[in-house]
Amino acid sequence: MTGSSRRIPRAVLLPVLLWMGAFRTTEAGLNEWTAIGPEGGTVVTLAIDPQAPSTLYAGTRESGVFKSIDGGGSWRAINSGLAYVNGTLTILDLVIDPQSPTTLYAGTSPAGVYKSIDGGASWRSANAGLPYLGILDLAIDPQSPATLYASIQYYGVYKSTDGGDSWISVNDGLPGSSFVYALAIDPRTPTTLYAGTNDFGVFKSTDGGLSWTGVNAGLGSGCPSYGNDISVLTLAIDPRTPTTLYAGTYSHGVHKSTDGGAAWSPANLGLPNCSHLTFLVIDPQTPTTLYAGVYGNGIFKSIDGGGSWLAVNDGLSQLVVFDLAVDPGTPATVYGALLGGGAYKSTDGGGSWSAVNAGLTGIAVATLAVDPQSPAVFYAGTIEDGVFKSEDAGGTWSATNNGLTSLSIYDVAIDPQSPTTLYAGTYYQGLFKSTDGGGRWSQSRLPNLIVYTVALDPQTPTTLYAGTNYDSDLGGGVYKSTDGGVSWRAVNTGLTSRRVLSMAIDPQTPTTLYAGTYPDPVGAVFKSEDGGGSWRAVNTGLPNIYIGSLAIDPRTPPSLYVGTLWYDVYKCTDGVDRC
Repeated sequence: MTGSSRRIPRAVLLPVLLWMGAFRTTEAGLNEWTAIGPEGGTVVTLAIDPQAPSTLYAGTRESGVFKSIDGGGSWRAINSGLAYVNGTLTILDLVIDPQSPTTLYAGTSPAGVYKSIDGGASWRSANAGLPYLGILDLAIDPQSPATLYASIQYYGVYKSTDGGDSWISVNDGLPGSSFVYALAIDPRTPTTLYAGTNDFGVFKSTDGGLSWTGVNAGLGSGCPSYGNDISVLTLAIDPRTPTTLYAGTYSHGVHKSTDGGAAWSPANLGLPNCSHLTFLVIDPQTPTTLYAGVYGNGIFKSIDGGGSWLAVNDGLSQLVVFDLAVDPGTPATVYGALLGGGAYKSTDGGGSWSAVNAGLTGIAVATLAVDPQSPAVFYAGTIEDGVFKSEDAGGTWSATNNGLTSLSIYDVAIDPQSPTTLYAGTYYQGLFKSTDGGGRWSQSRLPNLIVYTVALDPQTPTTLYAGTNYDSDLGGGVYKSTDGGVSWRAVNTGLTSRRVLSMAIDPQTPTTLYAGTYPDPVGAVFKSEDGGGSWRAVNTGLPNIYIGSLAIDPRTPPSLYVGTLWYDVYKCTDGVDRC
């Protein structure tokens, strides 16, 4: 830009808000927002209050912690005091103090450990002594709940004996180059604990973590390995017979030990061959009943201590399940944490499932489009759940993904003259078009690139532009269609960056358009005055950063606003020669 461009400091960009879901103001003029959905999203971890099992907590990817006090019937966000980093907060684990269940801990990435002593109403950081704030797993001593263990990305295991106020390293004997993915504590002898590692199998400590020894005899048998590498992602201990434990691996299925890890044997009958486990959970009342999450294949159940397994997926919206929680008082009631599907509940031990997502607004929304002729009709493009449609201004939502081959949606654009015609930019599947308001989508002939942005000529909407990533084989940059997306051609003359993140068209002179790019090597705004035939940079005054959004004032089109990722909003008014 030029000297007339000016910075608007500390601006909060709409795309950042949308990333966390769709919101509406509760009263005009007030800086207050209420989540309106869509409901669901990715739930990573679940925890049930052992004394009041209708109270449960869900840790999400992107949206923090949610709490239900009615067995999943309704949820509310409980994030006061939790630190968002770059607009997101991923909760990888939640543990509850079994003696005082209003005390709980959240393992987050990349914000470390947080503690609440009021049932999640407020949180404070509990990171003193931790070398890094990527928390992979937490474990709490059931007999002395002020003693906790945390597995730290890159740094092994740390221990606290004062309820998280301070931490020390307890890694003697653990492989220094390995992640510890899973921790499990013997409920009867809590100084005995196990660690599941990346590549090096299972390690055991009998002195509260002061020293560790590998216990891997037989682990990984039955499936091919790369050398001797065995990654253990989840561990479960029989609460009545703690020498019986189960290890869920990355590509070797489930293994079982009945002697405290001294020897292991496969326990995979009925599971997909050499499967990738996401969780193992044991029924606390009947420990021969256990559940396993198999990545991409859903939930499996065994009623004979892992001797055989059956899939129990009836009713699940999809088959990547990250965690499961069993009601300790009524073990036939179980809850599942799904990738993109939110929380699911079964009251018959997994025989059937139903979504329980009311108020769980954890879906990451990347883009929102409003029908210009029917403003109560919204379309939300989400990061991993496809397109959602609301016909009552966000009161209710429904997925409209029929025909989409990618559910990662970067942009949704509406034909202003025929609003049932929509375009969706996807992750490495190019562009999709619907002519019936999202009822059915068909893929255009654009190359299978990431389509970050779609812009329609407001006067001739069959002319449209797609901003894409760059691929050495497929191409990239800006593509143009003059027949409603049937055919495309690259229009990149003058563009020095071929990763185009945002576009805007002058509403009065649609042959004038702008493209915001990735710093590759220099981030820039480019302008074309001939419908994409040629481009020139208009950057004076802009930093070298991502140009995430562009907007033109429709009343005074020379006024261009530039939204930059993580930084500020800039404005340029020198429309004739510069912007």
